Amino acid sequence: MPPSITQQSVEELGGEASVLVRQRRDHAELDRLMNLYTAGSQPAERRRQTLEDIIQLTFSHAFAEETVLWPTLRRLAHDGEELTSRVEQEHQEINNLVAAIERTGPADPRHDELVEQAFSLIRQDIRDEEELLLPRLQEAVDHDRARLRHLGTTWETVRRTAPTHPHPAAPRRPPGNALAGVPLSVFDRARDMFRAGAGAPRTRTIVVGSAALITAWLAARRARANH
Repeated sequence: MPPSITQQSVEELGGEASVLVRQRRDHAELDRLMNLYTAGSQPAERRRQTLEDIIQLTFSHAFAEETVLWPTLRRLAHDGEELTSRVEQEHQEINNLVAAIERTGPADPRHDELVEQAFSLIRQDIRDEEELLLPRLQEAVDHDRARLRHLGTTWETVRRTAPTHPHPAAPRRPPGNALAGVPLSVFDRARDMFRAGAGAPRTRTIVVGSAALITAWLAARRARANH
């Protein structure tokens, strides 16, 4: 198996557009944000936003992995099922922890403990991916730079339109996660915009429109199922 992706150059990983480089970049940003949050040096509101940034990046990143990368690894590697099952369990535990965090406020005595547990698990997940799953994926595609770039483009597209908050009951694998991801992403991103826009008229319009889109999408699914 190739060495950890942290020990390889950008060129060895397939170039800037490679999924391995994109993954490593996201992992580094998550690590930076978690260190910033735990330092406790930010004003309360800015610290709250840092935690929000961590949550949004964590879940969009993981959804894209589960939709694009792990199915590829299961298809190409004999041990893909074992490896991806392990990381999917980590993702589920992170979902549960962050859902609990979102139900508490900074004044809640459980809040800091839950954040610490979630950060520890996110760091473990990053290590497993960088040392095991991503090198195995690199090997499974035979270090094919074009294929790694194609996976990178697809992964990035999904990540930019993925849900941004925990949904513990959602499926972890296609096609279930992809079907659930459409309304969940619209809902999450509308909520993110509403929070950021503090109820501005344009933001309220987007939120209302997003809710209508979710309703229409669910109605269409029900109609197809009944048919």
